[in-house]
Amino acid sequence: MKIYFAGSIRGGRDDKDIYADIISLLKKYGPVLSEHIGDKNLSSQGQTSMTNEQIYQKDVNWINESDIIIAEVTNPSLGVGYELGLAESLKKKIIALYRVVDGKRLSAMVAGNSNITCIEYTEVSELDKIFEEIFK
Repeated sequence: MKIYFAGSIRGGRDDKDIYADIISLLKKYGPVLSEHIGDKNLSSQGQTSMTNEQIYQKDVNWINESDIIIAEVTNPSLGVGYELGLAESLKKKIIALYRVVDGKRLSAMVAGNSNITCIEYTEVSELDKIFEEIFK
């Protein structure tokens, strides 16, 4: 099963360590096409060796190729929102992971969308059992 992982890049890299840990768990279930999201050296400037158009086309191709989209949506990101909308239009299975943080709420456009399965968590270690259920 091919997995597309979405997480904030230009919207902020505060959660990059969490992304890396989630990607590590996901790799048990298949290739994570967007594994670079968890690269701890990737800054909020993104992939500077590629143009915006190249990044867009690569990501669109990967979303098309993927069987499932897993998005960490705690840190709001325009790009992740766009990816979720595109994945929905392609009728992809979409899982949105939201880490419960004081003072933050998940966007109603994600939380209220019946085509997106929203999963709240507090620690990455909780996701291991959740992924077992999703991928069985």
